Amino acid sequence: MKVLFVINPKSGVQTDNLLDDLIQQQAELSRFDFRTYKMQENDEEHINNLILEYQPDRVAAAGGDGTVNLLAGLLVGTGIPLLIIPSGSANGMAKELDILRVDQAISLLEDGVEKAIDVVKINDIISIHLADVGVNARIVKRFEADTRRGILTYARHLFGEIFLMKHYKFYITYDGKEIKRKAVSLTFANASKYGTGAVINPKGIIDDGLFELVIVKPFPDIKLLSIAWKMFRNKLHTSDYVEVISCNTADVRCNRRTTLQVDGEVIGKVKEFHIEMMHKSLKVLVPTKSLD
Repeated sequence: MKVLFVINPKSGVQTDNLLDDLIQQQAELSRFDFRTYKMQENDEEHINNLILEYQPDRVAAAGGDGTVNLLAGLLVGTGIPLLIIPSGSANGMAKELDILRVDQAISLLEDGVEKAIDVVKINDIISIHLADVGVNARIVKRFEADTRRGILTYARHLFGEIFLMKHYKFYITYDGKEIKRKAVSLTFANASKYGTGAVINPKGIIDDGLFELVIVKPFPDIKLLSIAWKMFRNKLHTSDYVEVISCNTADVRCNRRTTLQVDGEVIGKVKEFHIEMMHKSLKVLVPTKSLD
């Protein structure tokens, strides 16, 4: 077996020495050949060429959700399983798959199982976790510009953004229906929760052939803590200010350009979105319990 490890040295958690040791130990235990590549700027094409040249049986992505997204985009439809090694600031997709530690992730090369999961395409951009426009996308943009990392930094930007919250009008077509909604946030959700543990999409199942549009409507400031509590209690769908729509394709138009973030990476400002489901198009390595 051949394994290609793609490591983002700028991820939120510095695990280089630990990771190198664990890779070497696992390679000796499982008797596999491996190569390691340390990411640089704008090297997607280089990584793709490396995959084509090395022909790995499995590819491991060590970093945050942005790193995972990049590798997922290269592996969709290839049949090559992706191993997610959680070494970013929040590691939302890793948590979705019950991969909680670096050592646990590496061990999946020995005892993990393959699982085919869905991928969502938004304006030809791949998302395997969560994408959104509105308040969270702007928080991610502020977070990217901050030299500090971690959940506390994210929380600081969250509360800073709350007081500048903007309202948008969204015109949505799905399953032959047309609706109009005023919202502060619109999430295109394949998964269920952010890396912080906040559940934005209680209906999220990553292999059911559906994604969810999670619409957070304008709410009074006094309701902020109530909504946050519901998110961390997996009860957001019970809020009067939240609407969840399941579908496999949708077209969305916003009344003005707004920031789009996909799997923790800011894409830029857009006004129209075409979203479609790519059912079970990516294989990932997961613990056995994730199949339950």
